[in-house]
Amino acid sequence: MRQIPEQLVVIDGMPADLTETTAAVARSRLSRAYTAVAAETRAADLFITVGRPPVGARLQPGPVPAPSRRPSADDELSVAERAARYPAGPPRFTFDQLVLPPHLRDALLSAVEAMRLRPKIFDEWGLRAVEPSPSTALNLHGPPGTGKSLAAHAIADRLRMPIITAGYAEIESKFHGDGPKNVQAIFEAAQRQRALLFIDEADSLLSHRLTNVSQGSDQAINSMRSQIVLSLDRFEGIVVFATNLVSNYDRAFQSRVRHFNFTLPDAEHRTEIWRRLLVPQLPRAADVDAVLLAGLTEGCSGREMKLALIAAAERVAIAGRDALGRADFEAAIDQIVAARAEVETAGGREATPQEREAIEQQLVVQGIIEAKVDRTPPPAEPADAPDR
Repeated sequence: MRQIPEQLVVIDGMPADLTETTAAVARSRLSRAYTAVAAETRAADLFITVGRPPVGARLQPGPVPAPSRRPSADDELSVAERAARYPAGPPRFTFDQLVLPPHLRDALLSAVEAMRLRPKIFDEWGLRAVEPSPSTALNLHGPPGTGKSLAAHAIADRLRMPIITAGYAEIESKFHGDGPKNVQAIFEAAQRQRALLFIDEADSLLSHRLTNVSQGSDQAINSMRSQIVLSLDRFEGIVVFATNLVSNYDRAFQSRVRHFNFTLPDAEHRTEIWRRLLVPQLPRAADVDAVLLAGLTEGCSGREMKLALIAAAERVAIAGRDALGRADFEAAIDQIVAARAEVETAGGREATPQEREAIEQQLVVQGIIEAKVDRTPPPAEPADAPDR
């Protein structure tokens, strides 16, 4: 146990009725934010605690409570029993559905072909003596909505393999010690089912290790990351990771994968994406075509273009009109771009002096910090004017 220091982030009041998936995603984002703050400030004594204290309870500085333990039979499950929780399914996309720059598409296809030739390289040519457990790990990184998940399914389809998709929510656990066990189980599931393992939001699992750890939750996060590296070294199958934040990866992981950078589509590729999105059944005005829409969506991802199309169609259907016009697409695109800008700037504004004062007052009331004592000396009394 370690005394809570002055540099403390307290997150209080997580709703008790949250689903475990939602809670896990929340913890993932909090963990990433915590790691980023600790790295930028180089604070040796910066801690975070997340919990659900009793209603009306006051938070006091003191020892950090030990993490919860699950008093159920889950701890006694074998790796095989845990692996059964991760069934494989058929891939949902193919390479024909991918719209990528030629160099990236060729690089992915080359990687797939190398995977096909592994028996020749490692068995016929004897390289298994050098690498007894050959694995192929690909890392797809780039902005959201650029086709990383679609590419993972397309790779599985090309290899005629089922796919197991997992993210932080499926692997992380609020119970101390479950995360590493789940990591081991999901690799075991892929091995047993001869499935491609796709791990999304990989930066949540593979970011820089926490240093100066004192809380059980911090130690569990580090253990889970170490288990991923160990499992990857022993795995003989194919793993595809995807992330929007490749810079957050731990160095121990960086060297174990082949990296593929997904970028936002240029005008040519936006035009091709719109050609595929404008399905023949869609009623639209004569002046609406793929070239026009590509010009209106500069800087947009493929996912945002799809969302804009659906929003425009909903707008027209609700209005009771029969065809989508340019104005409908422009309104939908403006809405998507505005929503993105709002997300990107959320939380980036510096607090005003009034907001900082209100936050400090709240922390004083909760007993987390002491009230500031005004040590400014009172202004000197003005000297009496000399008698004249």
